[in-house]
Amino acid sequence: MRMMVTPRVSLKNVSRPQRSKSATKKRVTRILAALQKSIPDPTVALDSNNPLELLVATILSAQCTDERVNQVTPNLFARYRTAEDFANADQVEVELLIKSTGFFKSKARHLIGCGKSLVTQFQGEIPQSMDELTTLPGVGRKTANVILGSYFGEPAVVVDTHVKRVANRLDLTTDQDPTKIEEDLQWLMPKSQWTLGTQRILLHGRHVCQARTPHCGQCLLYDDCEWEGKRTRV
Repeated sequence: MRMMVTPRVSLKNVSRPQRSKSATKKRVTRILAALQKSIPDPTVALDSNNPLELLVATILSAQCTDERVNQVTPNLFARYRTAEDFANADQVEVELLIKSTGFFKSKARHLIGCGKSLVTQFQGEIPQSMDELTTLPGVGRKTANVILGSYFGEPAVVVDTHVKRVANRLDLTTDQDPTKIEEDLQWLMPKSQWTLGTQRILLHGRHVCQARTPHCGQCLLYDDCEWEGKRTRV
């Protein structure tokens, strides 16, 4: 049986249109509206019951699937319930509990380090600012934005691999640096949509605009996508 290969549109020699600021904003409004219709209630896939658990789960999710993290965290959270518990944890024991998430030695150090920092600097509570969160071991802007947006209701643009890929394919940014992509999306998107808007972009990238096999034929953003690798609809 011959395999059917979906052809790609050849746009390599076609320059993307230069848009005015007004046209760009209208296009982003269209994209966000379409995603909101498709994904009305976006949620973080990591299971957690409080900010500490979400912080731990997000640290574990680096180079690991959310599904795997969710398999590991019930036993971890049953053993370590507070920042003080993590601060006093045994490195080897933590490593054994999180081993299947990969990079378990460095992740265990980060979890214990976070526990110690939370106890000594923040009275065991999760801080509620970017500057404070990013002082914690293993916590960068992505993890901090997850906490700020999901638990503290602060406008937050989370840039992970899915958001990075989709934002570039949709020409919302031309950068590869997560911090600069975050700044580009902050400029383009209404502040009220930072958190849910980027979560929808993330989920769109995870389920539709995938890295190796994008489902362009099912994409509700097809007409607004000028990605050179876009596959034609059959």
